[in-house]
Amino acid sequence: MFDSLSDRFHDAFKSLRGQARLTEANIGEALREIRLALLEADVNISIVKEFIDSIKEDILGQDVLRSVTPGQQVIKIVNDHLTELMGSEKAALNLSSKPAVIMMVGLHGSGKTTSSAKLAARLKQDKKKVLLVAADVYRPAAIDQLEFLGKQIGVDVFSNRSENNVPNLARTAMQKAQLENYDCVIVDTAGRLQIDDVMVQELALTSQATMASEILLVADAALGQEAVSVADHFHKALGLTGVVLTKLDGDARGGAALSIRKVTSCPIKYVGLGEKIEDFDVFYPERMASRILGMGDVVSLVEKAAAEIDEKEAEKMQQKLKKNNFDFNDFLSQLRQMQKLGGLEGILKFLPGGKQLKNMIKIDDKQFSRMEAIICSMTKKEREEPTIIDFSRKKRIAKGSGTSVDQVAQLVNQFNQMKKMIKKTGLFSKMGGGMPANAAAMNSPMAMNSMMRSKSGSNFTPSKKKKRKKRKK
Repeated sequence: MFDSLSDRFHDAFKSLRGQARLTEANIGEALREIRLALLEADVNISIVKEFIDSIKEDILGQDVLRSVTPGQQVIKIVNDHLTELMGSEKAALNLSSKPAVIMMVGLHGSGKTTSSAKLAARLKQDKKKVLLVAADVYRPAAIDQLEFLGKQIGVDVFSNRSENNVPNLARTAMQKAQLENYDCVIVDTAGRLQIDDVMVQELALTSQATMASEILLVADAALGQEAVSVADHFHKALGLTGVVLTKLDGDARGGAALSIRKVTSCPIKYVGLGEKIEDFDVFYPERMASRILGMGDVVSLVEKAAAEIDEKEAEKMQQKLKKNNFDFNDFLSQLRQMQKLGGLEGILKFLPGGKQLKNMIKIDDKQFSRMEAIICSMTKKEREEPTIIDFSRKKRIAKGSGTSVDQVAQLVNQFNQMKKMIKKTGLFSKMGGGMPANAAAMNSPMAMNSMMRSKSGSNFTPSKKKKRKKRKK
């Protein structure tokens, strides 16, 4: 979503590279580019003006520190203001009451039902006992969807298809929550094509009936400035406590995320990054600002790795790498763990300069799927002892995996070469206990992906001994 904006910021800072000092002329050129980038991203024009003026005020008159370049100093100032624009720090949910009631409101198609389930799954991970309430009585499919998602994530769903009065339904749900000692109640309310008096009155009565501690607006980021306008209307009518911004994985311009906090004073608390239940994250303004400016978000990557990667498996893999006795079973396990992180492309999104690196090395994540298919077509013995895989076995594996014999041979040869390289260099044994478990977990697939791109099938330099033999011949 922020790719285009990130590229424009990158271009804006180019003009400051190599400058010995900050002047009004070179600052003006950079700020002009930043202004255009924000306007093209559909950020509210008054917010853009205020944003640029505050940056200019901070930059002019500042002495450039000897330890940093003018470009770096400007990036730091822009990063600080961008973070402040989006809310300075993460906004936590108010879960002080028991049960804590969270109402999800919004227009039709914004993703309320899915976001309700995603939030429930996240709270369940935090050891909360959660009850989902299907309060969209006007759309039976919404009740079916919530019941299906609740079953999928292992969270109870309260529904009553014979009850058309939403406040009454919410009161009954609250009685169940209190009797059965639930920690959180998430109420999925009905949406409309536009905000009207009937909807607002029903939501207000539901809020009173449940004593909701949180009223979260689920807003579609693809709406741009319309999302900001919707948020403003809902806030004036209901007193929103926060926003869930959905569809950040799309190609929207990103203006809503940058404007919504400033216009409504409501913090963005969560963001939806995809269709899967796990594609739902807490919104960290400082991390998002860093990603927009191309500075990466290593903290989020580490947190994601800690959540997704099996620590015991990673430690086991590290020991096997040290002893150089890992096989295709271990490789397949680590390959799948890496795919949980979004593949190599997904990892690069969190790294500083990751986008430029991705364009340079032309990542093809489909290769990971091909590699997995090849390994899954091997027998147990073949995975444990790759050296026994002869031509007839390669033919069978290729047929079973839908690949060519050459692709199977390349994978087997390069896997064996990697083992030889590790043994020869003693890379992992030299590392001792200093290698993080999650780095060990990701090492093999990343190395293999790099090697699989080699046309020659080998990236290794022959030893001096072999070179001498060739000269003698």
